[in-house]
Amino acid sequence: MNKIPLVTRHIALTLVLASIAFGCKFNSVSDPSFAYIGGEIINPKNNSVILHNAKGKVFDTLSLDANNRFLHKITNLQSGLYIIRHGGEYQTVLLEPNDSLMFRLNTYDFDESLVFTGKGSKKNNYLIKTYLSNEEEADKLVEYSKMDPEAFDQFVEERRQSQLNEFYKFLEKNEEESSFFRSIIEANINYNTYADKEIYPFAYFGNNKMIHIKDLPEDFYKHRTSIDYNANHLSHFFSYNRFLFSHVDNLAIKSYYNNNPYHSKFNRHSMDYNKSKLDLIDSIITDETIKNNLLKYKARNFISHNHTEDEANEILDYYLAKSTNEEDKLYMKDLVSSLQLLRQGNPIPNLAVVNYNDTEHYLNNIITKPTIIYFWSSNSKSQYRNSHYMVTKLESEFPYLDFISINVNDNDDKFWKNIIANYNFPTVNEFKFKDSKVARKTLAVNYLNKAIIVDENSTILHPNVNIFSSDFHKTLDELLQKKHLIVQ
Repeated sequence: MNKIPLVTRHIALTLVLASIAFGCKFNSVSDPSFAYIGGEIINPKNNSVILHNAKGKVFDTLSLDANNRFLHKITNLQSGLYIIRHGGEYQTVLLEPNDSLMFRLNTYDFDESLVFTGKGSKKNNYLIKTYLSNEEEADKLVEYSKMDPEAFDQFVEERRQSQLNEFYKFLEKNEEESSFFRSIIEANINYNTYADKEIYPFAYFGNNKMIHIKDLPEDFYKHRTSIDYNANHLSHFFSYNRFLFSHVDNLAIKSYYNNNPYHSKFNRHSMDYNKSKLDLIDSIITDETIKNNLLKYKARNFISHNHTEDEANEILDYYLAKSTNEEDKLYMKDLVSSLQLLRQGNPIPNLAVVNYNDTEHYLNNIITKPTIIYFWSSNSKSQYRNSHYMVTKLESEFPYLDFISINVNDNDDKFWKNIIANYNFPTVNEFKFKDSKVARKTLAVNYLNKAIIVDENSTILHPNVNIFSSDFHKTLDELLQKKHLIVQ
């Protein structure tokens, strides 16, 4: 997982030609505050590449040529983390003045196939390496969280130091790399470890024993003394946001037990707990980009859960009073409006879908018995594999249910169909939205693990379940046994 793929002879030829082009351009330009970025997309999902600046805003859309390549000069460049986006997937790159960065990737294996060459390639290949390492370790966190607190603390700290030592050895051999690059890699390593430590109590104690978070070793959270809550240059950095998200959840535990009985079961969906998270974000973060982003996603997580209309509006109003991002506010208002139509007892919106054989249907017409509708994206390999494998298990446990699979992408149909064919997924109940953008908004599909349960008449029994959650079977059994709506 940590190895960077080898460059083939074809890639090498592409990059030699590109470096010649780069060399010619460099000789004719005296302004040093620029960088070149270019590349080749294998199996492109569309004909463009979108570039986001260091603040996450789109600043250019580039067309691929006949060979699926592009080359672009960025002027007045500030050192920072930029985003390359193609077909719904994205990758962060680190750009500094005078870089001439080329990459090549295959959309069928986006992250693992990505390799950089040219000036600036070493630091970006190292960044990719730390990303992949972090993903691998995150997948093992549930297993690691079975350790006692002292053992877990020692384990993640030794792992962090080992990763830093490896990086420092890299710097000894690459002295030309900048202090900015060093700060980014250190942040990626550190904040990923800090996130694991903030998530740990939720996995180790569980809802019934969360009160014992107060019994963790005194120095378990020693990392909190070195946190920068306003690191704007990291505002779109995954490991930094992963830490902040779990950190806020963790800090709010104290407020939760101030308002609830000492030994009560922890309820992450309580109103007081979620309001306290928004209060914490508002009080400890001053950077507007970071603050607004956290406020949006914490409020959205609460609203998307199966709360009453009054509760959703209460948290919405609380959020609106704190956010300064007008675009986010409109999005959240629209979300609440969409969810009002998805209440238990309402008919599921009769959206148009297309099956594997390109025949158009409407949802109401394909539902003939109690059904679970689940979603997946071509851009998330682990999610679409796991969801289909989980549904295969559920089909054997609940033979009286139907399972409808809907792909949410708006890319060319061949990508959707290739995945189905490559993994031998049954095609009978595989569908794609006819208008993905409208459908995702209407059904409030804000995250892929959401599923909707309906009865044989297309009436919503539950608008938001997670087939991977520990209480899914219990929820499903109760719904099917009672055969009536959940009391709100």
